Amino acid sequence: MFNFCLQVLVGNMADINLKEVTLIVGVITACYWNSLFCGFVFDDVSAILDNKDLHPSTPLKALFQNDFWGTPMSEERSHKSYRPLTVLTFRLNYLFSELKPMSYHLLNMVFHAMVSAIFLKVCKLFLDNKSSVIAAVLFAVHPIHTEAVTGVVGRAELLSSIFFLAAFLSYTKSKGPDNSIVWTPIALTVFLVAVATLCKEQGVTVVGICCVYEVFIAQGYTLPLLCTAAGQVLRGKGSIPLSMLQTLIKLIVLMFSTLLLVVIRVQVIQSQLPVFTRFDNPAAVSPTPTRQLTFNYLLPVNAWLLLNPSELCCDWTMGTIPLIESFLDIRNLATFAFFCFLGALGIFSLRYPGDSSKTVLMALCLMALPFIPASNLFFPVGFVVAERVLYVPSMGFCILVAHGWQKISNKSVFKKLSWVCLSMVILTHALKTLHRNWDWESEYTLFMSALKVNKNNAKLWNNVGHALENEKNFERALKYFLQATHVQPDDIGAHMNVGRTYKNLNRTREAEESYMMAKSLMPQIIPGKKYAARIAPNHLNVYINLANLIRANESRLEEADQLYRQAISMRPDFKQAYISRGELLLKMNKPLKAKEAYLKALELDRNNADLWYNLAIVYIELKEPNEALKNFNHALELNPKHKLALFNSAILMQESGEVKLRPEARKRLLNYVSEEPQDANGYFNLGMLAMDDKKDTEAEIWMKKAIKLQADFRSALFNLALLYSQTAKELKALPILEELLKYYPDHIKGLILKGDILMNQKKDILGAKKCFEKILEMDPGNVQGKHNLCVVYFEEKDLLKAERCLVETLALAPHEEYIQRHLSIVRDKISSSGFLGHPVFPADDKTSDGEERDKIPTENIEEIRSESRPAQIIKTNGDKSHSKSNKQLAKNTDKEAPHKTTKDIKEIEKKRVAALKRLEEIERILNGE
Repeated sequence: MFNFCLQVLVGNMADINLKEVTLIVGVITACYWNSLFCGFVFDDVSAILDNKDLHPSTPLKALFQNDFWGTPMSEERSHKSYRPLTVLTFRLNYLFSELKPMSYHLLNMVFHAMVSAIFLKVCKLFLDNKSSVIAAVLFAVHPIHTEAVTGVVGRAELLSSIFFLAAFLSYTKSKGPDNSIVWTPIALTVFLVAVATLCKEQGVTVVGICCVYEVFIAQGYTLPLLCTAAGQVLRGKGSIPLSMLQTLIKLIVLMFSTLLLVVIRVQVIQSQLPVFTRFDNPAAVSPTPTRQLTFNYLLPVNAWLLLNPSELCCDWTMGTIPLIESFLDIRNLATFAFFCFLGALGIFSLRYPGDSSKTVLMALCLMALPFIPASNLFFPVGFVVAERVLYVPSMGFCILVAHGWQKISNKSVFKKLSWVCLSMVILTHALKTLHRNWDWESEYTLFMSALKVNKNNAKLWNNVGHALENEKNFERALKYFLQATHVQPDDIGAHMNVGRTYKNLNRTREAEESYMMAKSLMPQIIPGKKYAARIAPNHLNVYINLANLIRANESRLEEADQLYRQAISMRPDFKQAYISRGELLLKMNKPLKAKEAYLKALELDRNNADLWYNLAIVYIELKEPNEALKNFNHALELNPKHKLALFNSAILMQESGEVKLRPEARKRLLNYVSEEPQDANGYFNLGMLAMDDKKDTEAEIWMKKAIKLQADFRSALFNLALLYSQTAKELKALPILEELLKYYPDHIKGLILKGDILMNQKKDILGAKKCFEKILEMDPGNVQGKHNLCVVYFEEKDLLKAERCLVETLALAPHEEYIQRHLSIVRDKISSSGFLGHPVFPADDKTSDGEERDKIPTENIEEIRSESRPAQIIKTNGDKSHSKSNKQLAKNTDKEAPHKTTKDIKEIEKKRVAALKRLEEIERILNGE
């Protein structure tokens, strides 16, 4: 069958000469070259930018489990659009160019050229060579196709059309000599129909076209002849002719195959229709006869777009086309005229034999049958009019136009005029297509062009607002969102947009009012009764957004929790409500309940890396670091590039104090900085890790990188200065400390370290004294600063003042043995008749070149998520404030045992040999040895 497939596709294309293909490719290139410079807009954002199925890390099987937008088919919020082969081509694009839009647009152009070339072959079955080329060129340049070609998501139409036409061409080979059945083309047709359906649902409609072709084209029946033959058989006046029997067998095989495909498709969507709101398709929820009158009127509207594509719009939902609520509505005349014209063509094509009637019949089939899935005939769709669904129906339209032109041009009197008119149509269509492509350059240009056509669609006003919001132009965005609420006062989404924008503008009161308005438009819950109505999942976000707003007020946390629980009661499978509630419960210091919320969310989605990450944060709050690390690792298994999991798991490993975990912690931090090269925290923590490993040169490099990115990085500045002081580079530490104190003049430990260096290295007693005095101004009870000031007094030879100072210091820390010992030394000197030299007390508790470094507490960095995204708990330690593995600023230089004087001291390591020798020398001098 594979060889036959090649024969059908390649052999049939051999009927098209190189000049014709070159013409089609040239015309398409001329019309669509500027589409290469367009971005991802409108539905492209959901299908491409936000679709994880494109990423190589996502298993291929996920493409066959999720819908077109990457949502699992089992979820109610899924659109049930099952197009895995189209998503596969997006994935291939991503593999070669990731999210650079040019390659996506280029491939769409190539597919459009392929469709146009295959369509030319189809046309040659029913038209002469010249008319076929005209039909194909008109199809190639028709402006109605810009949405399908320039919009990347329109690839579903393009791919489906390739296999749609290939299936039809294959079926035309199923009639053998003497009207025998050739089964290989039929089998290939069924296979190609299945492939077309996996690209887009409308692919299955080619079976209907094959059936019409078989009966009225291949077998040559007309409707009267078919009725006569069928009547004779039913009256028993004759047997079924062999040709008719063979036709029935072929039709039965086709219909059975179609039925099987439909059954499989229904199973894939789990017998559930997608949830659409009344704003997506207002007529679908309207009563009789409004629903029928409006749906019928949409048919001539679509036909008019094919005939006169002058006013195109990317979105025809909501109030774009007002409902027809009465038989007296004048628009019903357009519906009546359309059906009269369609009926006349149908009667002509079915009643009379001849090539012309066959051409018209096939054109009508190509127009009508592929449109059925979008016609609301069997099930409601999520739009009123969609230009992209006219891609295949436009083929029938182009065949009709080419056939009509052929009839007119054959009359000599109209020949020149027909050529002039045809040239004008093709030229104007090509120019319109070229111009229309620029509308798809960005979301702002696209939706502004739509507003020029239709100002009654609140969704368009909202979308312009979204485009401006993405540019952080909140003031202008607010104007468009407010206009949307005026155009459609009951649009829940519009009021939510207004609320979110007010929040971005820090106008909290107005934001809450807007959210409350949106909430009032939601269906009301009946207490004690299970809520059964189907609600658009996006509308339930009003509870999330309102709760997220009011929880900023600590006194309203319970009220926020009630809103989350209300959303959950409306939809027990509302994953986002559990996530947001878990975050709130952590804020309310209820980690056990937060854990329950996240575990419930994980029951609904175990492949969500963010959920595993948040659960890890809960375990940190519960002081279960091992469990936290397991959940961080699970998040990284699902998403190896999860930045926050990389960062926080590395910090957790470092905090564990286990040396064997440090290489993995370093690896994760390196991965983090490769993902976030502009985040100074990553480099800082690499520096701290290097300091733990005694890799001083490497630590210096990382610290400098952190400071280069963030000049006022408090912890990086201090720890770099501390590193220099530890490695006998005290003079290099001074300018770093000056920089630190410029940004943070109240940094006590920085002042202590500076004073120590000034006194012991620079011998600048006055400068050191100013540092210690400033410390005591800010914190009179600071033992370290007080003691070092006593040392200054001793250096100044004011022994009485030094004694009083040490007495005061001892009162602050009565259990500090080193203070008692130094006080005794001073008193001995006072009572002594004289002493040698100029003794200097060991600047105990100060960070000299003999001391060890400290862990520096700084505030946690919390990333604030926008309301449109899933709320997450983000807790990153920017300066390792909770790092147990970090060394700390030593509080004394006593060589026997370290002493703790403040709460933040957790451990004091062994003193360096140089510091011990200095202490011994000082004490010998004080004792007068």
